[in-house]
Amino acid sequence: MALLYKADPVRGEQWKSLFAEHAPDIEWRAWPDIGDPKDIRYLAAWQAPDDLETLLPNLQVLFALSAGVDQLDLDRLPTTLPVVRLLDPGITQGMCEYASFAVLGLHRDMLRYRQQQTEQCWQAHRLVPAQHRRVGVMGLGLQARHILVTLQTYGFALSGWARSEHRIAGVDCFAGAEQLPAFLSQCDIVLCVLPLTEQTKGILNCQLFQHLPKGAALVNMGRGGHLVEEDLLDALASGQLSAAVLDVLEQEPAAPDHPFWEHPQILLTPHIAAMTQPESAFSGLLENIRRHQRGESMPGQVDRKRNY
Repeated sequence: MALLYKADPVRGEQWKSLFAEHAPDIEWRAWPDIGDPKDIRYLAAWQAPDDLETLLPNLQVLFALSAGVDQLDLDRLPTTLPVVRLLDPGITQGMCEYASFAVLGLHRDMLRYRQQQTEQCWQAHRLVPAQHRRVGVMGLGLQARHILVTLQTYGFALSGWARSEHRIAGVDCFAGAEQLPAFLSQCDIVLCVLPLTEQTKGILNCQLFQHLPKGAALVNMGRGGHLVEEDLLDALASGQLSAAVLDVLEQEPAAPDHPFWEHPQILLTPHIAAMTQPESAFSGLLENIRRHQRGESMPGQVDRKRNY
């Protein structure tokens, strides 16, 4: 029985060492040296190879080495093949750190002060107390819930929105398309951590921005496909939005002439909000393999109808 790894080769060496130490019964193979494909029962990958059903005829589970699976074309995968997301506490920690950095930076006007520094301008601006700063999170899954708990420590007025109803202590929750405008209307800073689906693609657009208070700020740490980039530029130019922190783009890396690179109201980071860490993710991956071997359900298994 073998596991085939298809992702970053440097981190692959860490994975290999962990499997050798803790699961020597599972043979480790690294793409493209797959050996006899009939031996491979598990695939751990960022993206799946083409013709998966033909290439790996005895594959039993695809483990996506990511918290989301929108990088996978689920329609091209065998319908009976379980796809399981990576539940890595290191990813959760990274997302919470990035959300705190982004929200605090916007809350304390750091993009404006960065621009003032380039202009050698020494000017202070009014400080808004955290309890008067309204922060909303779009998407109320596991990562978002941890983010909200982290942000609670600063005293922000917190709200959340998702397609379905949720109840979270200390968070004013909204649900469904009908309540989206009401949610947006009381967000000074809005974070997007939604999964990317057909329903959420392009959701960060001019219509949505118009429901935000004038001068609100945006953080997108979901996927680049959530954002209509031209609409963001228009909203910044008009003053409807004051700033944006973006960790993801539709096309990564950004082209050299992309307008976001030098935009004074945009802070752009190269998809680094969270990174899979083998040392923190290994136990969860191995436990799911063992659960599969015992015929038990696997946490993180993707609902093909919902794409997450």
